[in-house]
Amino acid sequence: MGKVGDERMARLKVLTNGLLRENPVLVLMIGLCPLLAVSSSAINALGMGIATTFVLAFSNLVISSLRKLIPEDLRIPVFIIVISTFVTITDYVMAAYFPPLYRALGVFVPLIVVNCIILGRAEAFAYGNRAIDSLLDGAGMGLGFTLVIVIIGIVREVLGNGTIFGSSRFIVHPGLIMILPPGGFITIGLLMGILNWSKRRRK
Repeated sequence: MGKVGDERMARLKVLTNGLLRENPVLVLMIGLCPLLAVSSSAINALGMGIATTFVLAFSNLVISSLRKLIPEDLRIPVFIIVISTFVTITDYVMAAYFPPLYRALGVFVPLIVVNCIILGRAEAFAYGNRAIDSLLDGAGMGLGFTLVIVIIGIVREVLGNGTIFGSSRFIVHPGLIMILPPGGFITIGLLMGILNWSKRRRK
């Protein structure tokens, strides 16, 4: 029973690691390009977060399941093929069922293929760990990315456009800078500062 409990705790840690402790955006500082580009509105941010989480989780699962069959010197091309397969699925599903969101995200959906978070987790975790752990790692990292990008999207949309998830305007004079690239950097910097302050407080 103790061994089972330890294994469950270890898997829970793998799942939750990406939320704060190793958050890909606020701690590892990877995947910033799509985050800055699509987080000017909350709905676009949520769509990108869900798409990235799907690709992360299932590409990690497949790469981990095939890791013993993948030659060492061919692992990166194989990673790209696996990841691009799930990106293509995501691309087609979004184009078919969510066309407005698909048009809003534009080229950043296909560019998930080269997202540093996905390639990084495939190399650093999925290639050396069991399938279930790799699935949990991908899901956790994806949820951490989604959490941050949605918070940034909400902040930027509220302060820059006066709306939230496209609702009626409730700020009369929003600051346009927040939906421009500088607003993304400002919001990320503030979130990083809050996280670092929180860590120092706990210590």
